[in-house]
Amino acid sequence: MSTTLSLDGIATLSHWGVIRARGADAASFLHGQLTSDVAQLGADQARLAGYCSAKGRLLASFVVWKPAPDELLLACSADLLAPTLKRLSMFVLRAQCKLSDASAEFVLHGLAGASARAWLGSAAMSEPWQRIEHAGGSLVRLPDADGHERYLWAAAAGTPAPALPVLSLDAWREGEVASAVPRVEAATVDQFVPQMLNFELVGGVDFKKGCYPGQEIVARSQYRGTIKRRSFLFESAVPASAGQEIFHSADPGQPAGLVVNAAGPRVLAEVKLAALDGGSLHLGAVDGPVLVRQPMPYDVDIDVTA
Repeated sequence: MSTTLSLDGIATLSHWGVIRARGADAASFLHGQLTSDVAQLGADQARLAGYCSAKGRLLASFVVWKPAPDELLLACSADLLAPTLKRLSMFVLRAQCKLSDASAEFVLHGLAGASARAWLGSAAMSEPWQRIEHAGGSLVRLPDADGHERYLWAAAAGTPAPALPVLSLDAWREGEVASAVPRVEAATVDQFVPQMLNFELVGGVDFKKGCYPGQEIVARSQYRGTIKRRSFLFESAVPASAGQEIFHSADPGQPAGLVVNAAGPRVLAEVKLAALDGGSLHLGAVDGPVLVRQPMPYDVDIDVTA
């Protein structure tokens, strides 16, 4: 990107919350609700997962891990935790699974860069979505952002934080966007089929796991060549916000896409693949600020004839 990302230190992730699922059926219940394989989730793993409506649209996204055999923790956007918890709870029925808002019981920190690696030492993990217990908390390796290592550290409230340089939340959020791993926010609930957010490209969808709400629509989008919208990184000269519409210069009458996440000059936006073929994309209106497309950290198929 033309804007250099500086990402080193520790940030308190106040924009995230935590849902706890506990009970003998916790894993099997969530396995039937989420887009990822939770039943086979190991203690040394974490997973990206989505929660869809019956129409296959994402209602929430999670980082999921299993700190105990009968317990799973789901980190999600704090601004949609309450409605997501309420909706999930409606389907527990007779399952031995209790869902609760555990946000007050945990503090979530984002660790990044050389100082994070130095603090971890030999405990540093080499691949995304690996998990260990470290310094009294759960540590998850997240995908890198512009070459910077990133970790999610979840510890009980009151646990001393690592003595690392303070990283602003704005800087951490800019790293989230740069990683191109989407986070569903309140402003984008029920807007996207998982593939529109490249969810399956970053490990958020398992096509072999069986049924969950919206599974048929998600599978049909994958196997019948109906993916005509994807998410890409852009830079904007003015701040953008999740849920903001994007317009193409040749089609002022209707939006060509939607902002997924944004921080600083960085924008992760879902757009029509056809809108990438000539012309320009603009934030908010056809005469709004130009969005300049940037490289992605992973491959995205942009064949509009597929």
